Amino acid sequence: MSNKKANFIIVDDSELDCFIADKILKYADIATSISSFLHASNALDYIKQSANTAETTIVLLDIVMPVMNGINFLEEFEKLPEEVRRGYHIVAFTSSMNKKDMNRIKSFKSVIKLLDKPLTSEALIELMGEIK
Repeated sequence: MSNKKANFIIVDDSELDCFIADKILKYADIATSISSFLHASNALDYIKQSANTAETTIVLLDIVMPVMNGINFLEEFEKLPEEVRRGYHIVAFTSSMNKKDMNRIKSFKSVIKLLDKPLTSEALIELMGEIK
């Protein structure tokens, strides 16, 4: 398993998908801490209120969600001051990624990777190897 670890924030409107992502992160042994949010707006508020330390925080962001979807979240996240955004790495994931959404997501500087659902421990361990 990987010896590199990070803080993780899971943003997904499905309780089951949050549960699965949490279990995969624990199995892969790559998470220092894990926070889950069913609503993207709550995750955004959490990021705004958290003083980000020098530790890496990876946001696993579902794209297709009601009310505030992943693209809306990214639009708001990228408006935050650099000192708030620094240290956060966003990984977009979804089970139904269409070409239009993929191209839009790739246009955000904050997004470091796109992953398909279901998440796997192998994909997350590989991700950790890609992060500085």
